[in-house]
Amino acid sequence: MAKKKTPEEKNYRIVAENRRARYDYAIEDDIEVGIALQGSEVKSLRNGKANIAESYASVEDGELWLINSYIAPYEPARQWGHEERRRRKLLAHKREIAKLWNATRREGMTLVPLVMYFNHKGLVKLKIGIAKGKKKVDKRATEAKRDWQRQKARLLRHNG
Repeated sequence: MAKKKTPEEKNYRIVAENRRARYDYAIEDDIEVGIALQGSEVKSLRNGKANIAESYASVEDGELWLINSYIAPYEPARQWGHEERRRRKLLAHKREIAKLWNATRREGMTLVPLVMYFNHKGLVKLKIGIAKGKKKVDKRATEAKRDWQRQKARLLRHNG
C-alpha cells in the first residue's frame, strides 16, 4: 500500500530541473531563493511549462536576477500575458546577495539555476548553485567514476 503524503509533501512539486548543471559545473554550495512572477507565469508553471537549462543568475546593482529562463505563455491570458524570456528578479536576503556577489566577482564562480519548484506552502522557489566550471578532463573523470559505480552496482546485484 502506498504511503500517505504529509501536508508538506503534497504541495512540493518540481517544475523545471537543470540536469546538465552538475555535469558542466562543480557545485560548491547552493541557496534557495524566491522569484518575483506575474500571475500568468505562475499559472504556466502550475502546468509545468518552464525551462531553466540555458539560464543563469547574476548580481547587478545589489539585486539578484534570473536571466534567459523560459516560462511558456499561458493561453487563456494571452491578451495580458507575459514575456517568455524576460529577466526575473530573485528574492534573497541582503547578506546572501552580498555572499553571491563576492563569489562571482572575486572568486570567479558562476550562479547556475539547479531546480525550480513549488515548496510545501505552494510558493515558487529556485535553487541556485554557486559553481565553478569544469574542464574537459574533470568531466571525463566524473563520467568514469559514475560508470564504475554503475558497473559495481550491477556486479553486486548479479553476484550477490
